[in-house]
Amino acid sequence: MAMPCYAMSCFKLSVTLCKEIEAAIARFWWKTHKEKHGIHWVSWAKLSQLKKAGGLGFRDFQCFNLALLAKIGWRILHNSSSLLARLLHDKYFVGETFLAATPRKSASWGWKGILQG
Repeated sequence: MAMPCYAMSCFKLSVTLCKEIEAAIARFWWKTHKEKHGIHWVSWAKLSQLKKAGGLGFRDFQCFNLALLAKIGWRILHNSSSLLARLLHDKYFVGETFLAATPRKSASWGWKGILQG
């Protein structure tokens, strides 16, 4: 789980990749043997509910990806003197605020992901 979390905190992953990760987790929990299919005792919707609501707390990876990117945006907003905030300000949104920044065609994937978050 550490590898997808790091990638998701840096880049906006595609919807298909997020669904493939969720499918791999589901296969891990439901499959019993290589030859046999496991029994799906509980639906994925139930497993992904909060633990307080009776689920197991598995995350929706698309929402989790956007939340991690929004966390970086939050850090840029509240710690504008950090090296990352100053670097991104000088490169992508000179003369405007972070909230008014728009993606350019030449912007990096990381910056576009932060703006989507």
